[in-house]
Amino acid sequence: MKQYKIDGYLFAYMIRQGAKNLEKHAKQVDALNVFPVPDGDTGTNMNLSFTAGVNEMNKVSTGSVAQVAKALSKGLLMGARGNSGVILSQLFRGFAKGVEALEQLTAQDFVAGLKQGVETAYKAVMKPVEGTILTVAKDAARAAEEKVKQTEDLTELMEAVVTEAKASLKRTPDLLPILKEVGVVDSGGQGLVYVYEGFFSALKGETIADEAVQAEEADAAFSEDKEAHVHNEVTEMIAQGVLSEEDIKFGYCTEFIIRLDNKKGLTFKENQFRSQLNTYGDSILVIADDELVKVHIHAEELGHVLGYAQCFGELLNIKIENMREQFRAMQESGGRAEPQAAFPAELPSETEPAYGIIAVSMGDGIAEIFKSLGADEVIYGGQTMNPSTQSFVDVMERLPAKQLILLPNNSNIILTAQQAARLVDKQVVVVPSKNVMQGIAALLAFNPTAALEENEQGMTVAIDHVVSGQVTHAVRDTEIDGLKIKKGHFMGIKDGRIVVTAEEASEALCRLIEQMVSDENEIVTLIYGEDVNEAEIKSIEAFIEEHYPDIEVEIHGGGQPLYPYLVSVE
Repeated sequence: MKQYKIDGYLFAYMIRQGAKNLEKHAKQVDALNVFPVPDGDTGTNMNLSFTAGVNEMNKVSTGSVAQVAKALSKGLLMGARGNSGVILSQLFRGFAKGVEALEQLTAQDFVAGLKQGVETAYKAVMKPVEGTILTVAKDAARAAEEKVKQTEDLTELMEAVVTEAKASLKRTPDLLPILKEVGVVDSGGQGLVYVYEGFFSALKGETIADEAVQAEEADAAFSEDKEAHVHNEVTEMIAQGVLSEEDIKFGYCTEFIIRLDNKKGLTFKENQFRSQLNTYGDSILVIADDELVKVHIHAEELGHVLGYAQCFGELLNIKIENMREQFRAMQESGGRAEPQAAFPAELPSETEPAYGIIAVSMGDGIAEIFKSLGADEVIYGGQTMNPSTQSFVDVMERLPAKQLILLPNNSNIILTAQQAARLVDKQVVVVPSKNVMQGIAALLAFNPTAALEENEQGMTVAIDHVVSGQVTHAVRDTEIDGLKIKKGHFMGIKDGRIVVTAEEASEALCRLIEQMVSDENEIVTLIYGEDVNEAEIKSIEAFIEEHYPDIEVEIHGGGQPLYPYLVSVE
């Protein structure tokens, strides 16, 4: 079918067909993850991102391409998830800029939009990598630029775009050796090919069938209120078998910071400090650097805890919650506890807080850890379901502070956080934490009295000083760096590189720890996931105590899915 002009209605139809084709193949795109982990999410991210763009575009009904493209760009920008979703949003943001004054598109106009989309996407990425969706978009735009010299038929032009996009996709393993090693093409590039194929089908007058499960339904399920995912500690107690008020042995959830003062006469030694706290209560979390110590404890005799802590310096940011009172409130309300004000009571203030800290968490226990260390808001997300740009913007606008720090805690969320940071009228920095353990290390380095730039630098340095690891299972057979991995076996990942594999998760963890621990290390921190039982935890603890008797072990329940163990050494 010959097509020499594209108006707003036809362009909107092309977008919808591209979205349908992407949705139809989202799982195939997910499966193209380089690592054989169970949480490949490129297809999911691109699908949800593009669906957000389509939903915004559907709010306008116009024959103007410029208005349709503008609405699409806005929806994509705010709905972008993951690196691939952000790049996709930038491709169409640039396209919209390239056609912003046009009611209809000729072949030349369409080519100009593709070229500007590529330019915008490359500028959005600090260190563009070839062999990715960027390369596929660039090669396809170049093919269109050559084809338009031969024809003004947009159907023929789009055919050339699709043909070159597929060819470029096949070449991605030649540009990224890791793709060739594991035998896959770039997942983001594959997603873009599906979008372009949908465009081509629309220009040919073909229709792509609707899928049974719509992406907007999945998006709505993810966008439930955060409180449905992050429970308070009393809720967790009930889940663990605390059935009456009398079962609560240590009734006060207490958090504070010690500003270390050597003039006090006592030298702070973390192991000794933690051992003494063990005599006062449980659920202890102690993280220290040269100047500050952050403490979380459930205790009964608070005078003992705070008095002992004062031996080492001044106490800051003291928060105390009565968990028995929370329990009674939950019983009276039929099982739902209302938030209790921290102590001292928070009185109205004429001055806004200096800082707001936002962290991303993928488990209830991990969210609680971030909260106890000073995070003001926790966005539920991580692998398999990255938060959108809009999710970050909503939380940033809700916080009263004008200076904000974002901790993505996932390499695939960093770009989204950076994009969101540019959309609010506040000073925002993104500390590029690639995993939970780096996020915890960064939060420890936060100094509430320092300037924003100093905190950005100090927290970024901190994430480079922690060795982090994860354990998860393989979803396919593969070989990476000479390591043969079998489907269903467990992998130990150290700083983003698979270093061990084993039939059992606990075995993989023990071997991973052997790879991570050195003579200089003093502490191993372990966060276990939702499917790990108590017997496994005791076995791991015994292994560490036997092989590393001089190393302190901290173990916390994270409740995270898919990754039985997260571990760090320092």
